[in-house]
Amino acid sequence: MADRHNSVREGVYAGFIGATAVAVWFLIIDTIGGKPLHTPDILGQGLISILGKMPMMADSMIMRVFAYTIFHYIAFSLVGILVASIVHQSHRTPAILAGFLIAFVAFELGAIGLTTLFTESRFGGMAWYQIFLANLLAAGLMFWFMWRRHPALGHDINVALTGTDDWETSDANPDRVAPADNRR
Repeated sequence: MADRHNSVREGVYAGFIGATAVAVWFLIIDTIGGKPLHTPDILGQGLISILGKMPMMADSMIMRVFAYTIFHYIAFSLVGILVASIVHQSHRTPAILAGFLIAFVAFELGAIGLTTLFTESRFGGMAWYQIFLANLLAAGLMFWFMWRRHPALGHDINVALTGTDDWETSDANPDRVAPADNRR
């Protein structure tokens, strides 16, 4: 069982699913707009301007797209590992899922805000709703993958959102004592 539910392996799979969803989404958007690979090229330019260009690296669209794609998959894999770790922890502490939900919503709102700031830069061609939908698609597919791997996740989410994970009163606690009926 421990081998079957490895956080790193599951996280990398989930991350690859999310990263691929975003990559395919922007490939479709860019192709419809008549500029295939425009988004990863622009993002690759931004990444290289921040991290710097390796001396032997050619300054071409293919290299920028390649550099960004590697970064993109690594970043999504790290997020996937975090998500898988949270899902694994939720079996013991379901309330962690409520905190994760709040963090996810805050992240999405922050991403929308950051995207709107980019409208005045080189990234202006990327509408906020395109990025929002790409993030939602990736998150949805990553969640679907985790849901399929962890059938008890639905129960854990229910427990987390209803606030019924109190160890003192849970059926999982073998030392639980039924509350005394003080009514007379």
